[in-house]
Amino acid sequence: MPEFDHKKELAKVPHEPGVYRYFDASGEVIYVGKAKDLKNRVGSYFTNSKGHDRKTLRLVSQIRKIEFTIVNTEFDALLLENQLIKRYLPKFNILLRDDKTYPFVCVTNEHFPRVITTRRIDRKQGTFYGPFANLKPMYTVLDMFSQLFTIRTCNYNLAPENIQAGKYKVCLEYHIGNCKGPCEGKQAEQEYNKDIEQVHHILKGNLKPAQDYFRGRMVEAAGELAFEQAQTFKDKMDVLQRFQSKSTVVNPKIADADVFSIASDETAAYVNFMKVVNGTIVQAHTVEIKKKLDESDPDLLAMMIIEFRGQYGSNAKEIITNIPLDIDLQAEVTIPQIGDKRKLLDMSLKNVLYFRRERQERAAAEATASASKKDRVLITLKKDLQLKSLPNRIECFDNSNIQGTNPVSAMVCFVGGKPANKEYRHYSIKTVIGPNDFASMYEVVTRRYSRVLEEATGLPDLIVIDGGKGQLSAACDALKALDLYGKVPIIGIAKRLEEIYFPEDNLPLYIDKKSESLKLIQRIRDEAHRFAITYHRDKRSRNSLISELESVDGVGKKTAAKLLKHFKGVTKIREASLDEVAEIVGKDRAAKLKQYFEAMEQ
Repeated sequence: MPEFDHKKELAKVPHEPGVYRYFDASGEVIYVGKAKDLKNRVGSYFTNSKGHDRKTLRLVSQIRKIEFTIVNTEFDALLLENQLIKRYLPKFNILLRDDKTYPFVCVTNEHFPRVITTRRIDRKQGTFYGPFANLKPMYTVLDMFSQLFTIRTCNYNLAPENIQAGKYKVCLEYHIGNCKGPCEGKQAEQEYNKDIEQVHHILKGNLKPAQDYFRGRMVEAAGELAFEQAQTFKDKMDVLQRFQSKSTVVNPKIADADVFSIASDETAAYVNFMKVVNGTIVQAHTVEIKKKLDESDPDLLAMMIIEFRGQYGSNAKEIITNIPLDIDLQAEVTIPQIGDKRKLLDMSLKNVLYFRRERQERAAAEATASASKKDRVLITLKKDLQLKSLPNRIECFDNSNIQGTNPVSAMVCFVGGKPANKEYRHYSIKTVIGPNDFASMYEVVTRRYSRVLEEATGLPDLIVIDGGKGQLSAACDALKALDLYGKVPIIGIAKRLEEIYFPEDNLPLYIDKKSESLKLIQRIRDEAHRFAITYHRDKRSRNSLISELESVDGVGKKTAAKLLKHFKGVTKIREASLDEVAEIVGKDRAAKLKQYFEAMEQ
């Protein structure tokens, strides 16, 4: 395939509605899309690279050829896009699968039609109703048919010539009253087809013709004084009535409508569809759609409207949705705010949100079950704190001072749920005078992440502040000053009740005391506290030694610090020879130090 020149290819694309196809170097279709304006849409892939996500950039890098098809309307483009996606199965498209795994009810095209279930669709075989995503409603309808009608279950070819030739004999179904024996000519085909006509009405969700049919037969039988037969027809009406009462009935004034609602997250969208016929919900289906290129909710919903309406054979003139759609779907699209239609939409939304939560919880449970203990704790922590990503790197800050002296801070780092000791840092407070935890926290957080930004060493997945709302607020102010606020999750943990505080939220979060995630946060907090206290003690001890050495004439803070750095302690200075000390501070100071220690020993 020749080298791809996108400018040359774009010059061929018109300002018309249509469908475009992208090919890779091997000539395989890798993406199919629709557009109101082909030139503008296709051009956006190549002229707005900064606004693309990583997956879209990868798609663009693989494009080696563009083809397009002009259509009359945007609706035609939507239909064609649907067909081409199913035909080519492009790897960058959401793949719309035909629900062949779901069963359909088929009323066959033959003499004395049968009512059967099948997962294979052959329109020549008969009229198909479905698919039934939930099997219970399907079997409920079939069970009702067995109570209302005497429909044959055999697969004989009941052509008139076969019946006249006496090819078949009645079976047990005839003897127990479930069949009227059309195979031996005991039931006329015209009479049999009256029942089949009612079956079609019921499967379409229209119960009224069937109710009228049985009511008429009941009145007719009563008029002929056939009261036992009239009672049979009344019982059948009662069966229909019970079935209708179990169905989800909405306002009958809502004649025929398709209800769609969508909810999504970063990786998937969830769409619920409800088909309403004569005020009754006759079909309901919810699906999960894995995103490929960060598709928008309106695009996904428009695509699924075409898909569902095709699957369920719906031509309803009204589509009720929860988001606006700027596309002609050859039906009136409404977003009701009040009334029965709003209640219907709320029902759809409730279903789709429940479905999303159930899928997310199932995915989290599967991930937790398959992960190691380390990963399981981090997954649990991510869920408890509602983080967007796994908190693999956690940094925790703590302040330490005793009676306002020698204030210090410490930062510890955990990677993969374990201490990363080489990443630990301690800080001597430089800009704060006296015991001020808030100002100290502001200083160390600023110093830490200023350096991270300068050296580009990478930000943590979670920041933990040892303290309550005050310390957390100070840390947040530091992040705001660095333009990092909102880019890194940050929490505070208060010691008294182990409360978790979030920025700008007055109400704390209480995690189960036995939770692995809380134990991890406590462990990180305790490690930060230990590291801060150890550094504080070292600093106090060092300051005490410097103070002791400063009492020697001619020895100041700098000289004392120099001696301690070299000898690591006062005892070693005392035991060192005059020449060894003189090498560090000179002969005069060394002699004075020796005199001082000798006087101390007397």
